[in-house]
Parts: sequence; structure tokens; C-alpha cells
Amino acid sequence: MKRKKLLSMIVSSALILSLVAGCGTTNNNTSAKSNTSSKSSETVKITFLNSKGEIESQLEAAAKQFTKENSNITVDVIPVPAGQSPFEKVTSMYASGNAPTLAMLDPGDVAKFKDKFLDLSNEKWVSDAVSGALNVATIDGKVMAFPFAIEGYGFIYNKAVLDKAFGGNFDPKSIKTRNDLENAFKKVEASGVKALEISPMDWSLAGHFLPIAYADQSKDPAQVDKFISDLKAGKADLANNKVFNGLMDTFDMMKKYNLDKNNPMAPTYDKGPQVIGQGQVGFWFMGNWAWPQIKTFDTANGQYGFVPVPISNDPNDYGNSGIPVGVTKFIGIDKTQNNQAQQDAAKKFLNWLVYSQSGQDALVNQCSVIPAFKNIKLVPNDPLAKSIEQYITEGNTLEFMTTLPSDHWSKLGASMQKYLSGVTDRKGLINDIESYWKSVQ
Repeated sequence: MKRKKLLSMIVSSALILSLVAGCGTTNNNTSAKSNTSSKSSETVKITFLNSKGEIESQLEAAAKQFTKENSNITVDVIPVPAGQSPFEKVTSMYASGNAPTLAMLDPGDVAKFKDKFLDLSNEKWVSDAVSGALNVATIDGKVMAFPFAIEGYGFIYNKAVLDKAFGGNFDPKSIKTRNDLENAFKKVEASGVKALEISPMDWSLAGHFLPIAYADQSKDPAQVDKFISDLKAGKADLANNKVFNGLMDTFDMMKKYNLDKNNPMAPTYDKGPQVIGQGQVGFWFMGNWAWPQIKTFDTANGQYGFVPVPISNDPNDYGNSGIPVGVTKFIGIDKTQNNQAQQDAAKKFLNWLVYSQSGQDALVNQCSVIPAFKNIKLVPNDPLAKSIEQYITEGNTLEFMTTLPSDHWSKLGASMQKYLSGVTDRKGLINDIESYWKSVQ
């Protein structure tokens, strides 16, 4: 299993340097100016497969702005359908002879397209990427993809709701154990607000929640690797694994306070930002990518942050004080079904994101993306990114398990959904997880 080394260097370089530099931005690449003008009268059409549906409208607006500045290039943003993995979508597009020019993939899928993606090693942004950001994308010594976003996740809390529930200024550091979290849930409900929203999408349950059981096995990356290897070999005993059972005990507790516990599979993703933003719940398990939606419902004046997912009642247990953070999306450029002009246009679009003032604004301010480039001095002006920044500064980050098999979240997501709905019990879930891993080649 590939890993991202020097995680703290990745995220601290991206965020802390941004703080030092302040919130201003300059176009510090003279070539970017030439990138915004066109010498050709022939229009080049490129496609961009987007696997971050929560910023679909923002990316469409960015594409229009890019075309405004590069009148001979049009960018068609294509969303990955809900319920389909980006790997599945890209694979089907290649099979139909209609591969996207730019494909946004999960980190673990980049290597699968190494023979179809363009070598980007000589692009200027390679030298401006923060330390470690290109580890996953570097295959056989070649940089095969562009690091699009640094993200993190945990329990998002609405501070206005929590302040009222606690009768004062809520301190997220007060949540150190499962009992602390349940106490917070009880206080929120005593104040007349529901405690928690659990979004039942498979990618959230098995792409984000379940992997905490892997990441929390040890602060030593080698031990986490060994745990995954043991799962594949059928040697891991989840029934007696303290971390896994601790996480699922927390999930059981969450189910008791779920806003939709009577019909847990009913909510869509869109319900989450609404109920947390309008203060209908105190907590929502999700990541900072949700901010663009939350802010459309925000009644708390931007007062939000993260608390970790505790796995025990010992505040000293690894994982109880940290949230997963890492580079979560990479963009590759097709070289097999898109011609040279399209490849060049795609390179120009990526350079526009990194070096032009309007591209940086689209990436950071409009898409609320934490960039993986040290030359970008903009800091996302949203509370969730700032909360992640605080965890990074304090060294309280876990590995974001971004290189899991591409079908992990779809197959085990279905199992987690059965568990959430009460269709299966802990024993059945364990059997599904262990069977899945033994089938992974």
C-alpha cells in the first residue's frame, strides 16, 4: 500500500506558510500572463471529469472564467454521477473512446492510468508543490498527476449551537473521549436541538469513517501498513481488535443520537449542510469540502470547526485528539485519446489554477480548496479550513487513508449502510470487512 510520507510537512507547508504570507496574492509567474492570452483563432475543446460533486458549480464557473481569459479554449466540466466511483467513470469513458482530457481521481487510482496519462514532470508547478504532495502521483520516477486538494474530516460542529448547549464558550478540545462526545450530544439535545446528522452515503461511511479504524491502529505508518497486510492475508482478527471495536462502539453511540435514526438511509448529502448550517443539529460527520454548501445555509456567522472521532474513553489513546488530513484528489491528463492541442490546453488550465490570480481565487476562495502549492498565498476564508489548520499546527493529524482500493468505499460502504440500518450486526459487518480484504489482490 502506497503512503504519503511527511504528512505534517505537506499540510503545514500548504497552510502555515500561507498564514505567514498573509491573505494577499500576486501573480508571481510571468509565463502565466502569456497563458491568459491566445494567439490561435482555432478553438480547442477539452473535458474535465470532476469527482468532487460538492464544487460542481464552482468548477463550472472557473471553467468559464478560464475561457474568458483564453478565448480559444473551452472547458466542459463533466460530473461523476452520484454513486459511481471516479475510477469506474474514467474506465468507462476510456472504453467508449471518449476519455476526458483532465480526470480528477482518488489518489489510489492514479497508478492504474500510468500508461494513459501524460508525464507532467517538467511542469513548473512540480517545483512549487509542497513537500510530499507528489509522492502518490510519482510513478516510476515520473509525475503523473496534479495534486488538487488537501482536505480533512471529523465531526463538524456548529459553535452557536454548542455555546448555547454548554452555557458558554464551547471548547472543542474538551472532547477527548467517547463519553465526552456523548455528553456533548446530551447537552445539545437538552437545549432543544438534535445532536447529530449521519449522512448515509457509502463514500462517507466507508471512504471516511471506517478507515479511521485503520489509521488509528498506530502512529507508526509501518504498523498501519502491517495491519492492512494482515487483513489481506486473513490474519487480522477484527472481533478482538481494540481500535476497530472502539470505533464501532462510537458509531453505535452515534446511531442513538442520529437525527434520522428512524429512517437512517433516507437523507441525501444535501440535507447535511442544511441542518448543520441552520442549527438544526449540533454535529455532522463530514469534511471541509462541505463548506461551500454549509455557507449557503449558515446562520451561525461562520462559527464552525472540527472535533475528532474518539475511539475510547482514554484521552491518551492514539487518534482521540486528531483528525485525518491529506492530499485527496489528483488530476491526470490523457495522452491516448486527446490530441496534442488538447493536452497543451489542459496543461494551461492547470497552470492557470496555480499561477494566475483568477485561477487561485477560483481554487481557494470559490472552491474552498486548501491548495498543495507553496506559491499560493491565499488561505481559504472558511472556518473548517482554519480548524484543520489548527490541528496541523498542533500536530494532531492522522493519515487520511487515500490509497485504499478503489472499490473499498462502494463495497464496504454497502456493509456499513446495512449496519447503520440495523440489517446486520457487528459480527456480520466484521465478516464483510474481512472477506473483502481477503479478496483484494
